[in-house]
Amino acid sequence: MLTIEFTDKTQALKPEHCQMVQELLAYASDYLDLADQTEMSVTIVDDEEIHQINKTYRGVDRPTDVISFAINDEVADEFEILELPEGMPYELGDLFISIDRVKAQAEEYGHSFERELGFLTVHGFLHLNGYDHMTEEDEKEMFTLQREILDNYGLKRSE
Repeated sequence: MLTIEFTDKTQALKPEHCQMVQELLAYASDYLDLADQTEMSVTIVDDEEIHQINKTYRGVDRPTDVISFAINDEVADEFEILELPEGMPYELGDLFISIDRVKAQAEEYGHSFERELGFLTVHGFLHLNGYDHMTEEDEKEMFTLQREILDNYGLKRSE
């Protein structure tokens, strides 16, 4: 079971949107067949805060839509990964989503706020699980999986 520490610093999300994010992540977790007792955090922020995070941790001086900090990426760089003792939760990492980007991109791409929020949630979640889009092959794999999860959950893109 996926445990999510969810924080909406903007207080802009409706309760049903908070619930959708958590249900979508649980669905995606099951879809990827993640280990029991997996944990992660999701924080909803505004453009100003995600800009600061992006600048501080990625050296990019602009806001972005979603930032993922995977625990395994950070740990793997410094320590040999050991098997977790039984009963210890598996920590995926932290996901930050800009509410301002969700609104703007939903309008720009001509689909619902819910679809864009879901897209950014799954996109960041896949990054936490080691997926990337740095090469054409990796991009195809990640984006195909992303579309499958969103479509099967019921957040198909409006054409």
